[in-house]
Amino acid sequence: MKINEHEYYNKLANWSFDEINYTEENYTNWIYEDEIKKSTNKNSKILDLGTAGGEKLLKIFPECAEILGTDFSEEMVKTANENLKRSGRANISFKVMDNLNMTTPGDYFDLVTARHTIIDAKQIYRTLKKGGHLLLRGVDKLDCWSLKIMFGRGQAYNDIKPISQIDYENILKAGFKDVELIPLHVIEYYKTKEDLLALLIKAPILDDISEETTNSYKRIAIEQEIFDKYVQENTTEKGIKLIRRYYGIVAKK
Repeated sequence: MKINEHEYYNKLANWSFDEINYTEENYTNWIYEDEIKKSTNKNSKILDLGTAGGEKLLKIFPECAEILGTDFSEEMVKTANENLKRSGRANISFKVMDNLNMTTPGDYFDLVTARHTIIDAKQIYRTLKKGGHLLLRGVDKLDCWSLKIMFGRGQAYNDIKPISQIDYENILKAGFKDVELIPLHVIEYYKTKEDLLALLIKAPILDDISEETTNSYKRIAIEQEIFDKYVQENTTEKGIKLIRRYYGIVAKK
C-alpha cells in the first residue's frame, strides 16, 4: 500500500509503545533523556520537533519556563493535548507544524530537540538563541539490519548514505559548532512474538522507505513465514533479540 507519510502518521494518531513488553540494554554511555537535562534549567525554552502524541515529552522533559511540542499530524497533536490534560503539567503547549516549514520565532529557544524525525538544520539554527543547543536522536540505516536482510527490505535499506551522515553534514553546513555524532548501540528483548510483531506493525522498520528522499513510501504486510523464522533464530533466555542502531547528535549555535 503506497501512501503519503503524513497520511500514515495522521491515521496512526499516537506514537506510544507502552503496551509493548520489552527490555533493553544500552551499550553506549549516551542517554537522550540525560542530555536534555544537561542542556536546560528552570528558565529554559524548549522546542521539541516531531513530538507525536507528546508521550516522551511529558514523561522525560524537565520542568522549565516553556516547552513547545510540534508535529505535522493533526491527530497526533490532538492526542498530545489530551495527554497534556491528564498529566497536570504546566508551561507546555502543542501545535501542528511541519519540520520542513517551521513557523517558530527566530532567536527564541534555548534547546531544540528532535527524536526519530526529519529536520531542516538551517531552520533550527534560525529559531535557536545564540549559544542554544540542538539535540537529535535518530534511527540509522543499520537499525534491525539482520531483520531487514531476512525480509530483503526496510527503512533506509537501499540508501547509499546513512541518515546519520546526512544530518551531521547538514548541521555543520547550517553553521552549528561543537557538533558531535555519537553512534548508539542498543539491544532490545521482546517478551513474546506478539510484542515484536506489534512493534513491526506500528513502526516503519520493514516498510519500503528511503531516508535520502521525502517522497511517499510503501507499507508492506509482514510475511508470517519469514517473521516466524526470525523469531526462531533470535529467541534467547532474555526474550526475542533485536539489535538497534541509533545515533545522537549534539550541536551549539
